[in-house]
Amino acid sequence: MSEVKEQPAGVDLEELEQLVAEADTGGRHPGGTVARILLWAAVAWSLFQLWYASPLPFVFGFGILNDTEARAIHLGFALFLTFLAYPALRSSPRDRVPLLDWVLAVVGGFAGAYLFLFYVQLSGRPGQPTTLDLVTGTVGILLLLEATRRALGLPMVVVACVFIFYTFAGQYMPDVIQHRGASLNKFLNHQWLTTEGVFGIALGVSTSFVFLFVLFGTLLEKAGAGNWMMQISIALLGHLRGGPAKVAVVSSALNGVVSGSSVSNVVSGGIFTIPLMKRTGLSGVKAGAIEAAASINGQIMPPVMGAAAFLMVEYVGIPYSEIVKHALLPAVFSYIALLYMVHLEAIKMDLKTIPQRPTPARERMLRMGLGLSGSILAVCIVYYGIVAIQAVLGGTAPPVLAVAGVVLYVASVWYSSRYPDLALDDPNAPILELPRAWDVTRTGLDFLIPIAVLLWCLMVEQMSPGLSAFWATVSILGIVVTRKPLMAVFRNENLAASVRAAWDDLIDGLALGARNMIGIGIATATAGIVVGTITLTGLGLMMTELVELISGGNVILMLILIAAISLVLGMGIPTTANYILVATLMAPVVVDLGAQAGLPIPLIAVHLFVFYFGIMADITPPVGLAAFAAAAISKEDPIATGFQGALYSLRTAILPFVFIFNPAILLIGVETWPQTIWVATVSLIAILLFSAATMNWFVTKSRLWESAALLLICFTLFRPDWWLNQVSPPYEELPASEFLSAVAQTPADGRINFVVEGVDLMGEDVRKTVNVPLGEPGEPLERLRGIGLTITQAGDALMISNVDFGSYAKRIGLDVGYDVVAVLRKADQPSSLIPIGLALAATAGVAGLQFARARKQADRRETGPAR
Repeated sequence: MSEVKEQPAGVDLEELEQLVAEADTGGRHPGGTVARILLWAAVAWSLFQLWYASPLPFVFGFGILNDTEARAIHLGFALFLTFLAYPALRSSPRDRVPLLDWVLAVVGGFAGAYLFLFYVQLSGRPGQPTTLDLVTGTVGILLLLEATRRALGLPMVVVACVFIFYTFAGQYMPDVIQHRGASLNKFLNHQWLTTEGVFGIALGVSTSFVFLFVLFGTLLEKAGAGNWMMQISIALLGHLRGGPAKVAVVSSALNGVVSGSSVSNVVSGGIFTIPLMKRTGLSGVKAGAIEAAASINGQIMPPVMGAAAFLMVEYVGIPYSEIVKHALLPAVFSYIALLYMVHLEAIKMDLKTIPQRPTPARERMLRMGLGLSGSILAVCIVYYGIVAIQAVLGGTAPPVLAVAGVVLYVASVWYSSRYPDLALDDPNAPILELPRAWDVTRTGLDFLIPIAVLLWCLMVEQMSPGLSAFWATVSILGIVVTRKPLMAVFRNENLAASVRAAWDDLIDGLALGARNMIGIGIATATAGIVVGTITLTGLGLMMTELVELISGGNVILMLILIAAISLVLGMGIPTTANYILVATLMAPVVVDLGAQAGLPIPLIAVHLFVFYFGIMADITPPVGLAAFAAAAISKEDPIATGFQGALYSLRTAILPFVFIFNPAILLIGVETWPQTIWVATVSLIAILLFSAATMNWFVTKSRLWESAALLLICFTLFRPDWWLNQVSPPYEELPASEFLSAVAQTPADGRINFVVEGVDLMGEDVRKTVNVPLGEPGEPLERLRGIGLTITQAGDALMISNVDFGSYAKRIGLDVGYDVVAVLRKADQPSSLIPIGLALAATAGVAGLQFARARKQADRRETGPAR
């Protein structure tokens, strides 16, 4: 099979590997005994996480850990490995570990694991720290800050120090954020000896399931799935105009299915696609920008989104499967829009294609039809086969399905063994011709099994993210251990060598997965300092007043402010920490001020808004790590690459504003398949028109007024309700007496809008419009209790008598004592088809004008030489 390989000699592979190491796994690579200690410590961390996530502790009755103990062990490993893997300074040795770092690693590991080592003693004296507790807390926080500086950089340390300073200097702050301050004892107890600070929710999510998802992606890459996905993208898209750029987009999307790191996405795909894009005519800046723009979106691509997405499970209070459902359409649309922008660039620059094997059109259509129909048939057989086995066998189905999965895996490997392995991308090989898609696909069919296990557990069985990741990781571990030996058996090759290679891959994969987690573990722990400061000082309540003061209560200005804060913070701190910081401080403010302004914003929309702009910081100059990684490959200016990438990423930046005001794109309030198809179609057209406007090219080069018209059309398609609201109000208020009947009539998993009034904690009268999800149909008061809301009825009056701590109702700002004063029912408005139809007609008009202009330009070019 012919392969596609290209890379100019100027690219330094070692330099790129070091760039990824410095960003993700630590830049130190010692030898000898030290290397073995570092390796086996990382492997031990992975094995511990697998044990903790598995059912085995409960099966065998030992090694059962509570959340606090597991978090402490998690942080202990992270601190120990940080001081061994990350050098203190740029001038520090990379090939050995200095004595001081050994001391810091051991002390840091002890301080991190302190809550595990002395859990019984600490639980017996809550709020009464001993001298050893306080000394350990002090040393622990100092070492955590140093570990943060090494692994994440100085900006994150500065942010943490600002919040620590605020804890002690609260009485000297301006009135709007003033508090009484805290003693050192209280600070250390709160931050290090409870689960309010460092060992809080963020570190808990990192412990419970982020680690396993990172390990899953690492092992999948180790097994060869990353190269397989890249080659499939090449085979499918390489023959198109601008094909290499489209390969970059699609391969990043496929990598994003199993990976959540922007920098590693850029390097793993860009090492091949960027030189190939340059070879076919794109400039180095644009080639790097396209790869960077595609790679950062890997963090928003389900099912394995960036680590911050798993934190939403705790912060929003909904299952991860729901987060995946809400995030799916925007992620897919963002990638499709980037493909379209790449296509427009290819047309503008008249880019070349990669040659493919000459194949008759009829055979091409037949192959495409068989590929699509075969894929759909295979998915249906697997899905309905599993459902049928579960229906027939009931509780005995899991072992039968496991055996069936093993048989399917062995059969897939046997089939793949009949064909040569895919060669890894060779940086110096010339472009020959494109392989056929099936020729590539058949070499790695077994890679689909762990992805199918993950999706089935998450989306169908609705297992927790941690347990889903555990079973998916177990399946990929099985592949790593057995694939090479099975290949050797089927090909009559050296079995002993294959077993040794598989063992090496397993150990390397476990170690690399752990080293990839060091930065995330440290980031979530340090972000806990920020969260702990907020809970200790009450800063969260003060932020509402501060943001309202700055924005004047204007929701648009408030959202722009939050987007700017996310981008600025993201220039110096990783996406995960950025999300924790901004979501903790600002998300409740957006929900609260939106509710007071009469705009019921779903909580998931706010958190995705923060998440998106945290990711955007990875490409935004002057410190966009993804842009720097791409520029290192293309050998171009990283700032120019960042600005070009930010231009391409405008189509991602517009989406968060859309789903704040039109949550239908998150499939909120969309109840039927026809509605879903309609929302998806209209939204996709809108984002494509927005992309055309930002590229200043639709059918041909756009005039200024045409681009402006496309932007107006885009706004209309995204927000047809805005035009309708100018004519008639969107809702009619019904009296509170009809609230419970409206709750009863709301369909399963539907949402309801209602208005509450009361006095907030600051003693001020408030009126809020809120939107809450309701579960399965049932008695109205029970449905409300399902979201943590208890309503007391006194005649026609309804009062909130209890709000469960940590519930959805609490998260959106409802409180005890508020009165339900109205329920909102969708008003009769003119059909949204009217503005949408007019917008589509205007689109056709702009397209018609540009077609005519393009035809005239083509005629002039043809007749020009004759004159």
